[in-house]
Amino acid sequence: MCGIVGLFTGCTAVSYCPKRLLTKDSEVPVPDSPESVGNYRSPFRGWDKRASVRATPRRELPDETGGQYFFSPDLVPLARHELVRDLRPELLEQILIQHLYRYLDFTAKLEQVVVNRTALGIAQGTVSLRLQPDMRFDAYRIYCDEAYHALFSADLMRQTEARTGIAPRLPVEPYFLTRLAMIQQEHPEWRALAELVFVIVSETLISGSLGEVPDDPRVVPTVREVVRDHAMDEGRHHTYFALFLKELWAQSDPTERRVIGTLAPTMVDAFLRPDLPALREELTGYGLDRDTVEQVLAEVFPESLVRKTARDASQQTVQHFRRLGALDDPAIRAAFETYELV
Repeated sequence: MCGIVGLFTGCTAVSYCPKRLLTKDSEVPVPDSPESVGNYRSPFRGWDKRASVRATPRRELPDETGGQYFFSPDLVPLARHELVRDLRPELLEQILIQHLYRYLDFTAKLEQVVVNRTALGIAQGTVSLRLQPDMRFDAYRIYCDEAYHALFSADLMRQTEARTGIAPRLPVEPYFLTRLAMIQQEHPEWRALAELVFVIVSETLISGSLGEVPDDPRVVPTVREVVRDHAMDEGRHHTYFALFLKELWAQSDPTERRVIGTLAPTMVDAFLRPDLPALREELTGYGLDRDTVEQVLAEVFPESLVRKTARDASQQTVQHFRRLGALDDPAIRAAFETYELV
């Protein structure tokens, strides 16, 4: 985790470093008699045989791909715009490869920089919640899963560059990290709690790419296998973090619940909003002039479509908050309505 610049000042692991018990900084107090939310039933039964880190081989690109794509073109909005598509025949391949790079880089840094910091805190007990031992132990499994997801993402990126000769065009930091840092700066007193909410949101959203890429026969089999491996693990993580949200909610006071609930829709937007600065730079690199680039971005990512995509992807996340009664709070409901999630 250390060495990632921009998320925190100093060590990026400050929120949940296992060397420290940060009760005050975590902003999630441990009450004397926390409300019980029932027995924990682990979603990781059979993990030793089913987890991708245990059960799958290294995914290797073949010497020849037979003209197959490196990502599903239906899931890459830039590839469908006529001003981009009509530039030159080989551009589609480059756009799809760059989208694969973006997906892999996003995955690796999300898992390493954010999710695994939280998993480490849960496992080591520096996230100040009372959790059943099995739930704390399962955080070790998540940590292993996410580290492996980062590894196979970095591995496939290296293989793809070596196989195609096309170098990644990536920002130094994925946009979601920039936005998360901005939200934390706006709410410094809730910095660690904000990160918990971000992880819960990111792990309970439903990704179309995880479900559709593995079933697209036009895509290189190795890419399909990597995405499928990821999806199989993430189903268990979704269940875990839905249960973790219940524990967090039960052990938080009314003020903290309102913070959790009002931050959640902001985190959905932070996670799902397209990285327009990176896409703008990519399009410029293909030879489009500034006005054309802005036209493409405006037509591919109209605000109405961005909001609809977020609403569709977050249905399960919203449902988890609804079941807790969070949307009965007028302030929380207003926050969800602001982002058109309800």
